[in-house]
Amino acid sequence: MSGALEPQVSSPRLRAKHERRRAEILRAALRSFRERGYHATTLDAIAEQLGVRKTALYHYFPDKQAILLACHRESIAYLERIVAEARKLSEAAVQLRHVVMEHVRVMTDAFGASPLAFEVGALTTERQAEIIGARDRYERELRNIIEHGMSAGTFRKGHAKVAAFTILGALNGIARWYRPEGELDARAIGEQFASHLVGGLMATARPRRRVPGTARSTRRRLTAHSEVRP
Repeated sequence: MSGALEPQVSSPRLRAKHERRRAEILRAALRSFRERGYHATTLDAIAEQLGVRKTALYHYFPDKQAILLACHRESIAYLERIVAEARKLSEAAVQLRHVVMEHVRVMTDAFGASPLAFEVGALTTERQAEIIGARDRYERELRNIIEHGMSAGTFRKGHAKVAAFTILGALNGIARWYRPEGELDARAIGEQFASHLVGGLMATARPRRRVPGTARSTRRRLTAHSEVRP
């Protein structure tokens, strides 16, 4: 439901091809948003990355804002999946660690650190309300995990909403400094964030449990960006 005029696709094969091309357009748009910013990105720039004419994009999206909205909706779908998976886990610390690790992966791998969190204002009022409402639901889910951890004595007592905002601020801030060619891969960055954000809430110090397969993370060059130096 991106607002595009969806074509009538007559077979599963053609539908799959259409969805693949649509996903390619979104990935190209995300790259352009990261490099130029939303307002400086044109449909011509997105089409150029794909090696097609701008008119080809109109088979999938009516305008640039429809592309931005589709990107936001896809990111919301990822976040909803993350919290659904977290609910199935055993305790608050494990749930919160999963949310942090997966949020980092989505920000770095799935969305290439495109600054979607900072582009909501480019949407119409109605579309802003949709995306902000979905994000509020995600924040409440995160807050619930923290509140349950505090009630169970796993996390230190405190203001769960402030803790949730602190975590979300750190996660969304990845878009300001992350570069795909950097020193650390998504897993390594997720481990660092989980260590700081979840570890900082723990009521008592625990020996850090090694997660299988994470001892030797892929390392790449990390490029400092703006004033943030991880």
